[in-house]
Amino acid sequence: MTGEESPRRLPAQALPLTIVVAFGALYAIGALLGWTSDWFAAGAGAAACGSLLYAAWHKPGDTGSWRWFGAAAGLWGVSGVVRAVSRLVLPGQVMSLSLADLFGVAAIVAFAAGFIVPTRLPRSPRQWLRYGADSYVCGVALFVLGWDAIFGNLFRLSGEAPVQFLLELVFPLLDIVLVCALLPFVLGAARRQRPTAVIAYLALLALTAGDVVNTAVRLESGTSVIGDVFRFGGLLLLGAAPWIGTGSRRGGVRGRMVGPGIAPALLAGAAAMFVAGHTLTGSRPVEPVVLIVAGTALLVLIARLTDLLRENDRLKSEIRAGEEHFRALAESVEDLVLICDEPGTVQYVNAGQQWNTGHALPDLLGRPLTELLHSEDVAEVVAALNRCDEGAREPLRLACRLRTEDGTWLPTESTFSRYAPGRVLITVRDLSEEAALKRQVDHLTFHDGLTGLPNRAYLEERTRQVLARRSPVSAVIFVDLDGFTAVNDSAGHAAGDQVLAQAARRLRAAVPADDTVARWGGDEFAVLVETASDAQSVVDLAERLLRVLSAEPYRVGERGIALTAGVGVAFADDDLASTTEAHSLDETGSASLIRNGDLAMTRAKELGGGRVEVFATQMHAAVVRRMELSSDLQRALAEEEFEVVFQPVFDLADGRVTGVEALARWRRDGDLVPPQDFLDAAEESGLIVPLGAWILREACGRAARWRAEGWEIGLSVNFTARQIAAPKFAATVAAALTETGLPPHALTLEVKEEVLVEQIQGGEQNDERLAVLRELGVRLAIDDFGTGYASLAFLGQLPVDVIKIDPSFTAGLDGDETRTLLTRTIISLGSDLGLTVVAEGIESAAQQEALRGMGCHRGQGFHLARPMSAARIDAEIRPGVVPLPGVQAG
Repeated sequence: MTGEESPRRLPAQALPLTIVVAFGALYAIGALLGWTSDWFAAGAGAAACGSLLYAAWHKPGDTGSWRWFGAAAGLWGVSGVVRAVSRLVLPGQVMSLSLADLFGVAAIVAFAAGFIVPTRLPRSPRQWLRYGADSYVCGVALFVLGWDAIFGNLFRLSGEAPVQFLLELVFPLLDIVLVCALLPFVLGAARRQRPTAVIAYLALLALTAGDVVNTAVRLESGTSVIGDVFRFGGLLLLGAAPWIGTGSRRGGVRGRMVGPGIAPALLAGAAAMFVAGHTLTGSRPVEPVVLIVAGTALLVLIARLTDLLRENDRLKSEIRAGEEHFRALAESVEDLVLICDEPGTVQYVNAGQQWNTGHALPDLLGRPLTELLHSEDVAEVVAALNRCDEGAREPLRLACRLRTEDGTWLPTESTFSRYAPGRVLITVRDLSEEAALKRQVDHLTFHDGLTGLPNRAYLEERTRQVLARRSPVSAVIFVDLDGFTAVNDSAGHAAGDQVLAQAARRLRAAVPADDTVARWGGDEFAVLVETASDAQSVVDLAERLLRVLSAEPYRVGERGIALTAGVGVAFADDDLASTTEAHSLDETGSASLIRNGDLAMTRAKELGGGRVEVFATQMHAAVVRRMELSSDLQRALAEEEFEVVFQPVFDLADGRVTGVEALARWRRDGDLVPPQDFLDAAEESGLIVPLGAWILREACGRAARWRAEGWEIGLSVNFTARQIAAPKFAATVAAALTETGLPPHALTLEVKEEVLVEQIQGGEQNDERLAVLRELGVRLAIDDFGTGYASLAFLGQLPVDVIKIDPSFTAGLDGDETRTLLTRTIISLGSDLGLTVVAEGIESAAQQEALRGMGCHRGQGFHLARPMSAARIDAEIRPGVVPLPGVQAG
């Protein structure tokens, strides 16, 4: 063993249960040795009381009952103490009733309360009368049996007056009353209360037996320990009740009172037979007290039976009314309603079924249900009937077919539920209309409504199936009608529809029956060649389709419209087939084949139409490259393969570095990908949004660290129109600032001028988006300003702080007078508006000097500093002012 074992802890019930059992053993030994039993009875009551009250305080469950039972046990214990003290103080005196008996009566009341507390009592006086009558009959029957068997003979021998003798029987009589009165509480106890109720009731039976034996022994002036053993056993059982039960949690549903059923009648019959037997044999006379109580019980029993008969009549009336209501409802519905017996024979059928099945009503009654079912559905229906007969709580629904009078099969949905013992209610709904509608929907889902040909969805699914079979030669032929748009524009859409319908008929007639012709969409059709002898036969078919589509004019009214077509062919070669086999679940092969056919058709149209083009790899090389780049972009973004570099922005007057522009770089398989390539792919795929958010967080984090180290640097980050249009763009910017701690005024968002102009002209929503960015406190910059000359008119309206002149203007300073003039105008206008002007693309000292002479505030470019990593910024830029050519470092 690698560690010390933790000591085992005894369960919570061990201590009190051990005390109860130990005391029981001690009591049993003392009783057998003839010790005085009163003190032991008191101790037994105390032990049971302690066990019950301990459970009520420390154990979840029937705490209310346990408290009352504990009180009862404690009162019985007090009764034993008083009786023992009385024997010491008044030895030799025997009293019929004493102070100890008063505690015993109180104990009985508390014991009864333990059953009543967790029970939901009936509110109807009639219910109370019924329970009272049943309890009275049971009690009288038990009294008569006890009197005839035990106490009658003792009464005759005692010579006492009846009242005096009955006082001797007070506790047996009270016990009998409790046994009968508490039975409904036990029968109706809730599940969580049932263990306690049953154990307590068994304890009551043991206490009753003890009182009967002790009373009989006392009347005979004898001694016996049997009664004491019964009483102690009852107290022992009562004290152990909380620990023998299931330990249910507090709360839950309360119990209710449930009548004892035929128990009163059975007990009354047994008592009558017992007394009658002794009377007829002459062994014992019938006492008047027996006649009196038996007579009253007989009257109560007769009244109770009369009430039962009336209740039975009322229930029958309710059942008949319910059946009539059910039949009225069944006759009013269109569904077929059946009631079958246990073997499955039809006992009832509503009249509404005749128009569905064609069967006459009398023909179905008495017939086995299985005769109407399809053979494949019989087993399921029989199983459903059996489950309902076994008492299934939830209705069972099955789809099955019923045979009609003409021998056809009717699709149905049948619901099986238990109607009555041995009866099953079946409602059958006709699904023939739904089935027809489903067939129609399925047809419309996979067919074109205008031409009747299969549609795109059908062709895609069929292509997947054909490629999965790995046919020797499979191909798709895409057809596009040249000039069809002009037909719609000149003759109208109705004429265009007629042309499409005629083209579809020509294609269907020209394509072999084993192949699939589909309308792809608009004026495009597609043919799936499933099995061809060779590739040339596919090309021959494509040329034949071109001829049949172009040979004759299409008739629209009295007009003839001549059209040609562009036809593209793509083959499912070995590469595509292997792709399909490896990725059949993601449909890559079929999608590639269809895409290639579409590309070939597009190529035919680009070449002027009226021709057939076979797909070649170079047609989609660019598309494939873009797709691969987008795929790698997504992976690189997930694995954070990008890095952020920074290009310094200089003050052209004194050479200070006033800010840095964050730029993204990506090394793909060790090679640096040109930024414009992957940024364009990211923009096209939508990955620019998460990529831009990542760049923003990284750049803000680095700038925040620089500023925390005492370098008051500004940060610029580029954003595209797609990023700004994203729903949570402003929230993304705010989150980056909050997470990194970068002051908002230190961040400049660079946006191309056409984007800002569109935002201004784009309406209230775009204005609000710009307003939110301004409210954050960040600065806005126009990137590549000057590429759209009309934007000069908007410069005063744009909510910007910085103008970044496009590099083309900077390059024009070397000799282009027009661009030089425009650059000077932009710088002057920006200064007049109070905007910071930054010149981009400075690549020579002459450009730098010219810009400085024009009053340009700041600049960046390869002549000043190339983009570099944060580490190089720390090593080369941060130590101090970087001297610029021709600038006096200060």
